Amino acid sequence: MADGPGAALRLQGIRKTFGASTAVHDLDLTVPTGALYGVIGPNGAGKTTTIRLIMSILFPDAGELAVLGRRSALEAKNRIGYLPEERGVYRKMRVGAFLTYIAQLKGVTGADLPERVSRGLERIGLGGTEKKRCEELSKGMLQKVQFLAAIVHQPDLLILDEPFSGLDPVSSRLLRDLVLEEHRRGATILLSTHVMTQAEDMCEHVVMIHRGRKVLDDSVSAIRRRYDPRTIRFEPLDAAADLAPIRALAEVERIEPEAAAGRAGIPTGFDIHLVEGSDPGAAIRRITASVTPARIELARPRLEDIFISLVSEGHVPAPSLLAALRDGSAGAIA
Repeated sequence: MADGPGAALRLQGIRKTFGASTAVHDLDLTVPTGALYGVIGPNGAGKTTTIRLIMSILFPDAGELAVLGRRSALEAKNRIGYLPEERGVYRKMRVGAFLTYIAQLKGVTGADLPERVSRGLERIGLGGTEKKRCEELSKGMLQKVQFLAAIVHQPDLLILDEPFSGLDPVSSRLLRDLVLEEHRRGATILLSTHVMTQAEDMCEHVVMIHRGRKVLDDSVSAIRRRYDPRTIRFEPLDAAADLAPIRALAEVERIEPEAAAGRAGIPTGFDIHLVEGSDPGAAIRRITASVTPARIELARPRLEDIFISLVSEGHVPAPSLLAALRDGSAGAIA
């Protein structure tokens, strides 16, 4: 399959089965050069299988793909950085030697390589660890070392499979900043995660997968516009304020207490649902004029809520699906 102009990745009709189970159903996907795409969905959705197909770790039963203009990742391996879900380093090697070895495998040579490795370790908060053996580092430290191994050769395409899994909040923020830095450098990034808030915060475009099928493929901004809940978050300055003037507004369909409540179960804020076709800006002005707010804002739809609405088809989603979206507890085929 010829790769179209401007595409770093192109998948067409990709299908992969394991025995009687189909992990990926006829997947079409195009990732433009320089983009930051998130592949999201609960564990078991088919995200890791898709990435392994892209990386030529697995091969499709049907369909075609192109990676950086080549027919497979094997033909462009020195231009790709990959952080797999299953972490792994040579535990007996020293950190500096391990990173140097990986860089050389990717074609990086020259007298400045030791300095590049040293700068990279400083960048991920592990300066001075070059002489330590990998087995001496904590799990979180090793994960950051493996991320550095994925970017040490400044790849054109960076593929990250659940990169934040198991990291503490400080390390997660650091890794997030490094991923965004790689994107600013010009790398095309494909990031897989079951934690949808991570994709929402970082990615410009998301692909939602459920049971091996693509259920959504669009920019985050377009998704938010399309699934706008027409909801305004409102907290009155006076907790005892009468909301009747707001209920009487023509734009207001109903008012519900926010899920989080204050002391004694008294709601601290409310979700004001607007009538379809209402202008949210005009509604905010009229609400503010009716009852003085301590806080008022237009609610943004969450990817998690959008995903559930897409896959539940009007039914209450299974508890296992909700659990998987929040902590990745479900699924056998990744």
